[in-house]
Formats: sequence, C-alpha cells, structure tokens
Amino acid sequence: MSNDPWLKSSIMARRGVAKGQAGRRHELTIEAQGPFHYVYGPYAKPVLSIDPGDIVVVETEDAFGGVITSEQDSPTAKLKFPYLNPQCGPIAVKGVGKGDCLVVQIHAVETRGAQPAGKTCIIPEFGGLVGTASTAMLNPPLPERVRMVHVDKDGVRWNDKITLPYQPFIGTIGISPEIEAISSLQPDYHGGNMDLPDVAPGAILYFPVHVTGGLLYVGDCHAAQGDGELSGVAIEQRATVTLQVDVIKGWSFAWPRLETENVLMTIGSARPLEDAARIAYRELVRWMSGEYGFDEIDAYMLLSQAGRIRLGNMVDPKYTIGASILKKYLV
Repeated sequence: MSNDPWLKSSIMARRGVAKGQAGRRHELTIEAQGPFHYVYGPYAKPVLSIDPGDIVVVETEDAFGGVITSEQDSPTAKLKFPYLNPQCGPIAVKGVGKGDCLVVQIHAVETRGAQPAGKTCIIPEFGGLVGTASTAMLNPPLPERVRMVHVDKDGVRWNDKITLPYQPFIGTIGISPEIEAISSLQPDYHGGNMDLPDVAPGAILYFPVHVTGGLLYVGDCHAAQGDGELSGVAIEQRATVTLQVDVIKGWSFAWPRLETENVLMTIGSARPLEDAARIAYRELVRWMSGEYGFDEIDAYMLLSQAGRIRLGNMVDPKYTIGASILKKYLV
C-alpha cells in the first residue's frame, strides 16, 4: 500500500513531519502488549514509543477477548461486560502534542490464528433490531447464537452457498481524550469503536491530538461487516495490523478525518443517529471552507448534491457516520 502513487499527493506526504517516508519498524506482539486496555484515556503507561514515520506491526485480539471458541458457547456466560473490545497500546509518538494531528496510515489487516478464524453472535439486548438498555422494551431478548466461519483472503465462508468478500478493517482505533477515560465500546471525538468499514488498508486517518504523545490505541478487527453492523457484531477476528504513523504539527480540528485515493471523509459519533450525520457533515463543510477555498454556504449546498454518508454502526453506545466527498470536486 505504501507504494501507491496517490500517496505522494496525500495530506500525510505533503504535511507530515516524515513526509510519508517509512522509518523504523516495531513489533507489538500479544506477549509484549501484556494486559489489554478497555478504556481510552491518558492514564495508561505507553507500551511503545515511536518516531514520526515509524511502522508498527500489532497483534490484536478479537472483540470477545478470545473466549468464544465454539458455536455451543453462551455469550452471556462467556463474556464479561464491560471487558470487551480489548485494545493494544497505548503507543506514544515523539514530538506530538495538543493542537497537532496524529496520522495513521493502514498498510494491512491480516487474519491471525487457527480456523474458523471468524466469529459472530447474537448477544441478548444488543443490536439494531432489539430492545437494549438504552432503548428499553418489554419484549423478551432474542435467543443467543454463535456462528464461526472460515476466513481467508479468498473470502468469508458463511455457508456452502454464500461466500462473502474478505474486506478487513479496524473496528476500534483512536487516541487518548484529554481527561476522560472512555470505554473501548464507545466511539466519540477521539475515534474509538467507530466500526466504520472505510478504516481499511489503504486509508489514512487523521486524529486531533489532546495529550502529549497522542497515545494511540487499536483493536477489534473485522473480516467483513455490513453498513450499520446491524446485529451488533461483525465477523470478528484476531488480526495482525500494520500501521505507519506520522505527525502534522499545528493542524487541529474537532473530529477524526479520513483520506483515501479518491475521497475525503469526516467522522461523527452521537445519538440520535441524525446528530452523528450532522456532526460529520458539519465537519466536512468546515474542512472544505477552511482549506479548499469554498464559501461555507456553497460547500453546504454542494454537499446536498454530491455528499455521501457511510453508516458505521447503529448499535454502539453512540452511533457513527462518515460523511465524504470525492476529491475531484475539491480541485
């Protein structure tokens, strides 16, 4: 991915301290990580300190912490809420502080571990079409169910007739908030559990930094997921993630941003869902007017015709929307 021609014109390459050039390579294995983290915050000691431009290869655990091992397992019995979505890190980046931007280029998300490597399940009172603690209903919960599937680069084998495309991405990634300790189950202005399929190999993420070192966390990788993550659980997998990290000094904004070869995207998380969309689109309007020469009202009107939104999740404590526009309209 690092050799793609478009990367030379990316924001990372043009404005990053390392100019998109790769530095040293680091390995963060399960053993080196030690205890996982279940909150994003500034209070954990970094497990690794790197320079801008460095590459980090991280071994992540699945969202269940590896405890779901059979289709006969009971999620209620096996899972210990809120200790879900174990996160690796935090990784400190030298020379970055509040008011700067932490850049994360995703090189690869590779399935790790024995087959069947993909797992999904129905968890009582969790999902988009059921009553939950936040949307309380008298209806009884759906019955629990676990499904385990073979995952490789050729696809996700749902059954003998259906093979889904293998489209791996990082469900939960972000940096430390300034003062809060926010559950790894919740997305917010720091990133976190966005469950946005665009956070995939080839994408570059831009996070506004709130604390010295940035403090990057990552975990919860998926092999496939539909828009919205409807039942609350994607094809969860252990993975080996390869990230290249850079810093843009003096560039700050309110919510995470994402860049691909053809698209700029802003990401908002909130409840109700329309507020997540409003945050994402407002941030995109401000990006277009602040850095691409648009009058704010003209940007607003253009997005009404050419904007696109991606529903990351409609099941987490806050919902996530990505609002995007094609780069060709920004020239």
